[in-house]
Amino acid sequence: MGPTKKSEKLKRLVTVQRHMERMAESDLAFTAQRREENAASMSSVMQAIGSLEPVHRLFAQNYADRFDRLSNADKQLASLQHGQEIMVLRERAKGDRLEENMKDARVFEDRAADDDAIYDLVDMKFATTASSKVHE
Repeated sequence: MGPTKKSEKLKRLVTVQRHMERMAESDLAFTAQRREENAASMSSVMQAIGSLEPVHRLFAQNYADRFDRLSNADKQLASLQHGQEIMVLRERAKGDRLEENMKDARVFEDRAADDDAIYDLVDMKFATTASSKVHE
C-alpha cells in the first residue's frame, strides 16, 4: 500500500521528478557530446579543404558537401540542445516546487500532530469523571 500522509506522497513525487531531471540532464549531455564530435569532424574537413596536398584537391567538392551536411547537423543539434536545456530547467523547477510543497506539508503534519497530542492531554485531564473523583 502507498503512503497515507501528504508529505510522504510528495516525497515520492519529488524522487520521481528528480529522476526525470537526471534523465533530461543525461539527454543534454549526450547531445553536447554529439555536438563536440560534429565540431571535430567539421574541423578536420576544413583542414582537408585548406590542405595543399594534391590528393585533397581532388576531393574538394566532396569535402565541401560533407562540410555542408555537418553544418546542417550542427544547426539541428544546437536547436535540440536548446530545447533540452529548457527541459532541464523546467524539470528542475518542478522538482524544486514539489520539494517546497513537501516541506510545507511536513510542517503542517507535525503541527497537526502536536495539536492532537495537546488535545489528547487535555482530554485525559478533564474528560473522564474518574479523574475528578481522584482529586477530591
